Amino acid sequence: MGTESLLVFIIIGAIAGWLAGLMVKGFGLGLVGNIAVGIVGAFIAGWLFPRLGFAIGGGILAAIIHATIGAVILLVLIKLVKQA
Repeated sequence: MGTESLLVFIIIGAIAGWLAGLMVKGFGLGLVGNIAVGIVGAFIAGWLFPRLGFAIGGGILAAIIHATIGAVILLVLIKLVKQA
């Protein structure tokens, strides 16, 4: 993985984590936390969506949407575990 790819990966993760933090009320984790949530969310969505037969498409916008949905799933799960 080249430097440019890694930078794009981090930027997409940050955007997705930030968007997910906005969608799941009261659950922002700061810049580093948002990047981590976005990246983990992208992996979750990448694993889950093909099993459900769900596809968004290609490109950066699709990657952001994909990672955001996965990050929202992750944040909701974290929120449920913290409440228990």
